[in-house]
Amino acid sequence: MYAPERQQEILRLARESGRVDVLSLAEEFQVTAETVRRDLRALDRAGLVRRVHGGAIPAGRLDFEPDLAERESTAADEKDRIARAAIAELPSDGSVIIDAGSTAARFAAALPLEAKLTVVTHALPVAARLADHPGIALHLVGGRVRHRTRAAVDAWALRGYGEIKADVVFLATNGFSLDGGLTTPDLAEGAVKSAMIAAARRVVLLADSAKFGREHFARFGGLDDVDLLITDTGLSPQDALAIERQGTEVARA
Repeated sequence: MYAPERQQEILRLARESGRVDVLSLAEEFQVTAETVRRDLRALDRAGLVRRVHGGAIPAGRLDFEPDLAERESTAADEKDRIARAAIAELPSDGSVIIDAGSTAARFAAALPLEAKLTVVTHALPVAARLADHPGIALHLVGGRVRHRTRAAVDAWALRGYGEIKADVVFLATNGFSLDGGLTTPDLAEGAVKSAMIAAARRVVLLADSAKFGREHFARFGGLDDVDLLITDTGLSPQDALAIERQGTEVARA
């Protein structure tokens, strides 16, 4: 099979399933993973797919939202480094909000046993990790639980966050960019994230570098709403500088 034929078939598979991954494609076409990566780069340059960690999605699928299990296994090392770096941003005996998301859940799991905090979350995985923590007063915000993210949304969640003012929110996002700001595929999730930003004195964004440049349907804030972005070294120094020019401090873990 010639490269153009293979790329056409890759595009068809991406459009049918919503996502393709490098290793599966390499096995399917009996080629090396590097050959598949070259195909995906060619399709990406043509504007037909968008590269994501380990594969690609169709370019038009700005609403694509992988489920929690898939996100847990994506960029795991980077997320662990981000989570460890975020520990330094914890207030002393203060109050924090922890968002839903795989990086936020890793951060919650990394909280030191000696930490004494009031923690508010609408994310079931975060709450499960902290329910038995000896030093944490845990508050679970309720609402309709989205199966894809295991997080509460809608009026109850918005009302809960409207009644508090925390020291720090540790925020997650599906995409962030200089022009598009902070975005997520779901409007209900976006509304809760906006409420969390308003409910905290300081905003710390936890986002791996693969999310930079991605834009999704629901915009819930701008980079100027973020005091500190903690990401990984995959974000180039030039992009970090461009973000800092918008008033956001950047830490690359």
